[in-house]
Amino acid sequence: MQQPAPSRRLSRRTLVTATAAGLVAAVAAPARAASAASTRYHTVGRVKTAADGFVRYSWPGVYFEARFRGTGVGVLLDDPVNDYDVQVDGRTAATLVTPGRTTAWVRGLSDTEHRVRLVKRTESPWSEGRFGGFVAAAGGAILARPPARRRQIEFIGDSYTAGYGNLSDTRDCSGNGGVDRNTDSDLSFGALTARRLGADYQINAFSGRGMVRNYNGSSPGTDFRTYYDRALLRVEGDVWRKPADWRPQVVVIGLGLNDFSTPLNPGERWSTQAELVAAYESAYHGFLDKLRARYGPRTFLVVSATALGSSPFAETVERIARTRNARGDDRVAHWYYDDPALDHLGCDWHPSARDHRVISGLLDDHLATLPLRW
Repeated sequence: MQQPAPSRRLSRRTLVTATAAGLVAAVAAPARAASAASTRYHTVGRVKTAADGFVRYSWPGVYFEARFRGTGVGVLLDDPVNDYDVQVDGRTAATLVTPGRTTAWVRGLSDTEHRVRLVKRTESPWSEGRFGGFVAAAGGAILARPPARRRQIEFIGDSYTAGYGNLSDTRDCSGNGGVDRNTDSDLSFGALTARRLGADYQINAFSGRGMVRNYNGSSPGTDFRTYYDRALLRVEGDVWRKPADWRPQVVVIGLGLNDFSTPLNPGERWSTQAELVAAYESAYHGFLDKLRARYGPRTFLVVSATALGSSPFAETVERIARTRNARGDDRVAHWYYDDPALDHLGCDWHPSARDHRVISGLLDDHLATLPLRW
């Protein structure tokens, strides 16, 4: 729930995780993106095209997929802040840490057809990443882009949804690389469930933000809803234009931990918890109205909550779902998740990678109860 420090610029370096697939090297990227790159890769991430052909983005878990033939593939990046995994044929070939402006190469592959996937591991609400496409090694070729998946899921939430600090095995991450080096959104519960279902997905998550109140009352006057419609989070007034083919059958919402995890401070807008609950409930209904208008009557909106001490979080979310159902919307579902096996050993008491696997399994079970036709 704790919010990461804004715009923390780390030293530029590339961490290579070598595999039997081959070697990885980084060299200066060309001035412009790969020719016709956008027609050769698949993404459902919230991206915006820049004048030089690169695409810009800032939400966690954005991914790009392509097919290529040959013995190697290069990844064009311009990002001094975030970390990425490069996956070839379903296996991680390299982890790129704050790569800067580079082309990162995976070489030594068999001379045949392969699939490559680039995924952004970290959050960067105050900084943009830039991707310029994939390029094939000499003698190879980037092939037609992979088709979009028929199943689509959107995950909306806070640090739990983003996978904040999930790689750590200690709650104090100050001595093992900090939150960024210990975060992998690709191992968050949403990403795990989506891949298991063969679904395309978005992770629209912002650590420290709540439905009406941010962690410990921080950044008053803003909340998650301030940023939800944006592609680039730090650009005030930015609006992401939803493509016609982005029609998720399921939207999973996890907002409220930050609203209720800390007591109200003097000077906040709400003088009592009852006032906060009323404001949260009203805003949540308004947010569901927005999603319903955007995605239509057939999309399932899953409102979720988890254990949070004696706070009214879980009961309030359940009441919101009951109210929507009573109004005639039977495609709002309530999902409460908890498990004695959760250890919360991630940074700052967040779910660990093991916890995310447990939560993903609980979400799988919940989705199996919905009459989805996808």
